[in-house]
Amino acid sequence: MIVNSEEEKNILREGGLLLAEILNRLKEMLHPGIAADVLENEARRMIKDLKATPAFLGYTPKGAPRPYPSALCVSVNEEIVHGIPNERPKIILDGDIVTLDCGIVYEGLITDSAVSVIAGIGEKRDKELVQSVYEALMAGIDAAVVGAKIGDIGYAIEQVEKKYNVKAPNELGGHGVGRSVHEEPFVPNWGKKGKGETIVDGMVIAIEPMFSLGTREVVLRRDGYTYITKDGSKAAHAEHTILITNEGTEILTKHKNE
Repeated sequence: MIVNSEEEKNILREGGLLLAEILNRLKEMLHPGIAADVLENEARRMIKDLKATPAFLGYTPKGAPRPYPSALCVSVNEEIVHGIPNERPKIILDGDIVTLDCGIVYEGLITDSAVSVIAGIGEKRDKELVQSVYEALMAGIDAAVVGAKIGDIGYAIEQVEKKYNVKAPNELGGHGVGRSVHEEPFVPNWGKKGKGETIVDGMVIAIEPMFSLGTREVVLRRDGYTYITKDGSKAAHAEHTILITNEGTEILTKHKNE
């Protein structure tokens, strides 16, 4: 999305703050023993109470076999993205890496964000994995300025990947967002400086590094949505929607306490 009016920018800002509040509440609820569908139900309740609508529920991405059945994605351990929280029992266990990914439509415009957390006590390498996706997210955001290239974002993320010796799946990455859940451009988690589409004033994109402790290869489960690591290694994922203007880059989905 390319946004030019202050009215639309303010709608995106307000929607981003609401989404940040939802994810912060879900993070607070997350603990060993909680069921993923409890988080789904709370997400739906909060979205409704905040006078927004779920962006994911009923959305059918290109190539998907059916509409997505949830307002929230809850991906655990080897599940990289799009884990479905409410179609089969999914209980969070001590030490699980859990990614909560949510999008909302507020006043007609969409914001999208994800957080990864460890339930209970995590192992050292798992903590490093979670730390790596947040560090990569900020590196990608820092590279997202007017006049830069999409490849600059991917390059910045890739340097963090190498630092932590983790692996980013080549098929998955960020995207434009705003009027639809997924828009152009595709924002890969790898790239070369100076390559790709030029970032312009008013561009709205979701940057979302995804790393695993093992392979880059992914497998799509039979549910049609959940991507998992081919070798079963743990994965983590973090995401912000950002607005890039000549005045600077805004993180729209940043929580007020961050």
